[in-house]
Amino acid sequence: MDFKQIQELIKMINKSNIGEVSIEEKGFKLTIKQKEEPVQQVIAAPLQTAPVAMAAAPVQAAAQSLAANAAEKPAKAAEAPAGNTVTIKSPMIGTFYRSPSPDKPSFANVGDEVEPGKVVCIIEAMKLFNEIESEVKGRIVKVLVEDASPVEYDQPLFLVEPA
Repeated sequence: MDFKQIQELIKMINKSNIGEVSIEEKGFKLTIKQKEEPVQQVIAAPLQTAPVAMAAAPVQAAAQSLAANAAEKPAKAAEAPAGNTVTIKSPMIGTFYRSPSPDKPSFANVGDEVEPGKVVCIIEAMKLFNEIESEVKGRIVKVLVEDASPVEYDQPLFLVEPA
């Protein structure tokens, strides 16, 4: 299952009354849970062939962190400037990186032109590096997140002035 399919699945579940969905495919498990508020939890991890001991405490801590950050989301939305810009948001929880490696140039800088399909950053989640692509054509006006910092689901990453 690729990243785009996961995004579409999350959107479909958000619009439905389904409370929880779990999918398992060749070495991949995905669970999406919907809370009473429109907050969703996505847990995706590649299954490994070697036995791995997993503690429940980190998973519970992550769930509590999600619930705490959900309360902060309305305040973050109010900070977004109104006007003629489109916001590129984080499709997942993870660590935001502006370049493929520390010695490489950034994918997108202020003033750069972007178009649908152009990679603008990477978000690392559970040792998987996910390329985040622009869905709009335009010019980057502002980068809203510092490099190598943690991001939440739906957190604004870039402001783009549409072309």
